[in-house]
Amino acid sequence: MSSNAVVPPPRARVLVPLAAFLVPAVWFGPHLLAADGSQGGFADQGTLVGAVKEGFVRYWAAGSGDYSAEMGGVVDYWFRFHVAKAVLASVLLVVLVALGVVVWRAFLRSEGVRRGGLAVAGAGVTGLGLLSLVVAAANVQGAVAPFTSVLTMLPTGARGGELAGTLDQVRGELAAHPDSAPPALAAMISDNARYHVTMAVIAGVVAAGLVVASVVLWRRFAGTADRRTRRVLGAFGGLGAVLAVMVLVVGAANVTVAADSARGLTDFFGA
Repeated sequence: MSSNAVVPPPRARVLVPLAAFLVPAVWFGPHLLAADGSQGGFADQGTLVGAVKEGFVRYWAAGSGDYSAEMGGVVDYWFRFHVAKAVLASVLLVVLVALGVVVWRAFLRSEGVRRGGLAVAGAGVTGLGLLSLVVAAANVQGAVAPFTSVLTMLPTGARGGELAGTLDQVRGELAAHPDSAPPALAAMISDNARYHVTMAVIAGVVAAGLVVASVVLWRRFAGTADRRTRRVLGAFGGLGAVLAVMVLVVGAANVTVAADSARGLTDFFGA
């Protein structure tokens, strides 16, 4: 076999199958892990949305701010779903970071066809790792405030029926009592604020991590003479800086919504 053949580094032979298992697990696993037998039907998206609509109508009709039985079942299921998905995505992220380090180090030592193959593989692993980070962050947010996450599945443009009438009542309360909301609406406003504060905190932590990583990479860039190594370090250092700015923008947007949660709900419901 030619020395230029695209042969994966030895450690990658363990990490690649693990990543290949975790990618579909992140997609299919959470519904399976969240189901407790009685709620296995929620794995069907149509059934889940139907349960959300019914649960919300009952929740609003009760008016106490406590979950109705229907809404409580959906929120509990959605909490377990988010926890499972956050854990799986985080494990996948760790595996992809380790795999990325292996692949890019191999790229720096390779030549010819092998070098090109490793560059493509490294770019793919990097992109998938960033996607895993986004999925993990979004599901931590959903696990902290599952009620608001559930509400995002409501078809707020519904016309006719109980749901449409309930949505009209919510819009009316948001317009009339944004600062002295009744219990059901107050609970929604509070949970919506928690939902966005959570993402703001996550964004701050991620941005700090990206800044630290970028600084470390740029220092190594400055202390390295090899041109190929400098290109890789410079590319990742620059990517880290750009991503840190983007994440901070996301965090700032979530702080703005959390500061006026009632307004955020007004925009969501189209009041």
